[in-house]
Amino acid sequence: MKPILEIQNISKRFRIQHDNQPYLSLRDSFSNLFKKRHNTTEDFFALKEVSFNVDAGESIGIIGKNGAGKSTLLKILSKITPPSSGKIISRGRIASLLEVGTGFHAELSGRENIFLNGSILGMKRSEIQKNFDAIVDFSGVEKFLDTPLKHYSSGMQLRLAFAVAAFLENEILIIDEVLAVGDAEFQKKCMGKMEDVSKNQGRTVLFVSHNIESISILCTKGILLDSGQKQIYGNIEEVINTYTNHYQASFKEWLPNARPGDGTVKLNKVFIVDSKKKLISQTERGQEFGVCVEFEVLINNVKPVPNLHFFNSMGVCCFITISDSLELTIGLYRSFTWIPANFLNNHIYQVGVAITTLKTEHVHLYAKEIISIEVLENKQLRSTDFGGQIPGIIRPEFRNQTIKQ
Repeated sequence: MKPILEIQNISKRFRIQHDNQPYLSLRDSFSNLFKKRHNTTEDFFALKEVSFNVDAGESIGIIGKNGAGKSTLLKILSKITPPSSGKIISRGRIASLLEVGTGFHAELSGRENIFLNGSILGMKRSEIQKNFDAIVDFSGVEKFLDTPLKHYSSGMQLRLAFAVAAFLENEILIIDEVLAVGDAEFQKKCMGKMEDVSKNQGRTVLFVSHNIESISILCTKGILLDSGQKQIYGNIEEVINTYTNHYQASFKEWLPNARPGDGTVKLNKVFIVDSKKKLISQTERGQEFGVCVEFEVLINNVKPVPNLHFFNSMGVCCFITISDSLELTIGLYRSFTWIPANFLNNHIYQVGVAITTLKTEHVHLYAKEIISIEVLENKQLRSTDFGGQIPGIIRPEFRNQTIKQ
């Protein structure tokens, strides 16, 4: 069976113009109309010869840094902008959720906007009527359905807009960062709906997000873009690992340009060491390592406590450490926090640093994910025959006792 979507050598070129003229007055600008201007142009490729096929029912996660070309690719697939070269072959109707709420009218009621927005997104009137009750129930704005949209809060408008888009019945659904709408409860609801669309309804989904955790839940395959070019296309776990290993490299020492902090504490630097206090960026399971926070106390008789926040590659907080609360005087201090052997799994962990006064819950500073450590597998110490990557954010060793009864 042929792919539902074929992307063949797609490129998108923009021409950037550099004007060498300074800012001028109106009189100067008018006189320069008759003078030869010296401008230079530069070709910029937002996408360059990107090719991949999508089979019916697949969920594809598109990831990459800001400016990698993700949104440009979706706009081309949605026919919002044409490619400079290349060809797209689609064997199904495409629906796009690029900007939630596009086409809403403030003077119309919520009920009227459902029909207006649905038609703009490509739904037939019969489809809107069939799904109307489900849309209203999903949005949670039934009480205000006949109220003009201008009286809705921004959150209510987003909920209604996503509810309409969520019931599109096209074969191919293109989503760009729209799951971050509303409050936490509604975001969870959105994730559940998109998971149902992609896994239970058998529809094809292309999903762009910086939330790697959402990508890993919703998608089975992925594509990594960098500077407009395809780096890898395949199993979603492989793509995420390539992305995190490439863009979240390990750094063994962090020296801030401007020391963060307040009038009580300033942060000097943060570094990672082995058991002999030698700087490291990698360690093996079974080896204890320490994170050192060097900070300066600026006033006497305070109790600032350094604590560390460990995150995995998906931005999930794995655990937080808190040091002892000690009364300190003015001076420079180093606080070492030792992470026990055989506690972490083999991943790259990002480390954030906070210094707080626990009694008053005052945060003197917080520097998020400023340093990282890569924990490698130690095959000699591996105590199981489990093949491949052992799942889990952490992997502590436990004492196990099996007794025949």
